[in-house]
Amino acid sequence: MHFIDLDAQQARIRPVLERRIAAVLRHGRYIMGPEVRELEERLAAFCGARYCLGCASGSAALDLALLAWGLGPGDAVLTTALSFIATAESIARTGATPVFVDIDRHFNLNASHLEQALAALEKGDPSLHPLPRQAVEGRLRPRAIIAVDLFGRPAEYVEILRVARAHGLKVLEDAAQGFGGRYREQALCACGCDVATTSFFPAKPLGCYGDGGAVFTDDAALAALIDSLRYHGRIDADHKNENVRLGMNGRLDTLQAAILLAKLDIFAQELDERQEVAARWGRLLAHVPGLDLPAPPPAPGRSTWAQYSVLLPAGTDRAALAAQLALEGIPTAVNYPKGLHTQKAFAALGYAPGDFPVTRDVTARVLSLPMHPYLDAATQERVAEALRAALARQHQGE
Repeated sequence: MHFIDLDAQQARIRPVLERRIAAVLRHGRYIMGPEVRELEERLAAFCGARYCLGCASGSAALDLALLAWGLGPGDAVLTTALSFIATAESIARTGATPVFVDIDRHFNLNASHLEQALAALEKGDPSLHPLPRQAVEGRLRPRAIIAVDLFGRPAEYVEILRVARAHGLKVLEDAAQGFGGRYREQALCACGCDVATTSFFPAKPLGCYGDGGAVFTDDAALAALIDSLRYHGRIDADHKNENVRLGMNGRLDTLQAAILLAKLDIFAQELDERQEVAARWGRLLAHVPGLDLPAPPPAPGRSTWAQYSVLLPAGTDRAALAAQLALEGIPTAVNYPKGLHTQKAFAALGYAPGDFPVTRDVTARVLSLPMHPYLDAATQERVAEALRAALARQHQGE
């Protein structure tokens, strides 16, 4: 059993995939070749953004956006306490300071707590909301917010943007797991934020066979700046050896673009299939005692269901449960076992482990089940029954 079945997907697209790769081998433009431009145009059209810029990874996409905003020491960027480290790592690499905010019941940035964090920053008062040590020792300037579409479910952008606009802050949508989803009537990566980023890591709903990412914006000047930054700060494509700013090697490989083009042909259908798989999980697991299930966003919103992550009953020995399921040939994963504020890399910020109670609860109980468009009903039924039985054995007599 596959946790994510890339083999079935590859079999489905192999003729197109091989034709696309062969075309790159023939023309030999392996970095930023014509397939990159074709991919950028198709991705922008898919979500309705004006500009799309392919880049080396989802992390590079975050770096490029924050570099383009000119963030640095003394700046604060507010973001979720629950995400992959790349979200906050990109903030710290600019010299700015991450300010973490607890999550809502859907694993995403809590807009009410966001307002509390901004009030605490303004006063330098951690009694109003947990703050990094730097905010208390010397005031930080709030500059931006990064919201994450965790596990593919869109964050609450109406509320987040309301708070941001009231405080004059920019908003970055980290859609590493969310590209292809929808917030209300709008596609993710084009739902009103100043800039959006995504990742094409192989495990993502739209993934390549290596690293890749993209930045989306409607701002022509910002798009031009990011285009320069991803290519070592060059002036433009006609003057690649004239560098007017410090940039980075953030370019997208042409072979990865070719692979993504082949996958993009079936992406809309795979998204529909993911909805069916997620709905089936919901039906099969609805009556497992103590299990909290992820909810889809209100229609017409849509999650990509990058992960199907449940919360186990309190007191479950998650490691023992996962080991038992593994013995039965059922793969699981823990996304994510630690809040960002507890990562050693951010120890200098001075947060306490219990600062964000919802994040603490989720990281102790979350378990992700197999999730991909090729998951059949019989397999899901077997997993659901095995999970129910394993939980019943653990909690027998409670």
